[in-house]
Amino acid sequence: MQAEPEPKTSTTKKTNVAKAQAPQSAMPKLSMQVQYASDAENLPTAAEFKKWARKALRVDSEIALRIVDEAEGRELNKAYRGKDYATNVLTFPLTEEPYLMGDIVICAPVVASEAESQNKALKAHFAHLTVHGVLHLHGYDHEIEAQAELMESIETEIVMKLGYPDPYLADNSLSENT
Repeated sequence: MQAEPEPKTSTTKKTNVAKAQAPQSAMPKLSMQVQYASDAENLPTAAEFKKWARKALRVDSEIALRIVDEAEGRELNKAYRGKDYATNVLTFPLTEEPYLMGDIVICAPVVASEAESQNKALKAHFAHLTVHGVLHLHGYDHEIEAQAELMESIETEIVMKLGYPDPYLADNSLSENT
């Protein structure tokens, strides 16, 4: 007499239990499109933006990152936030579950101006604002002081792990880490 095979439901349960108990060491997957709609000089590469975004990911994500000039940045900020000026970063979350999906817009001239006035390396500031945008997609905010402190501490940890100085220090070094 042949032994009956184990039911598929039993095998499935064993597989799911094994997956649930496995340590989560795998990095979340990132699908990211980088669009350059700016003629600014010294923009980071798509690979750099993706590297920075990956460090802030908590779940698998699909992100469109658009680098814009001041006119488009101002138009988007006015249309979506009612503010008639270009801001450094705008974030448009689309979904949070089962994976993250959204758009991030970074205004290159604003970033360059801020970096110069705050004595920051340009790449460090782009890295910081990329991380900042990804955290917004994850639902972090800085409108309430306690939330702002949490978001800033997470940003600082990630940016420093990337090899850049604390983005919230008053006088950052102009060293250009890659």
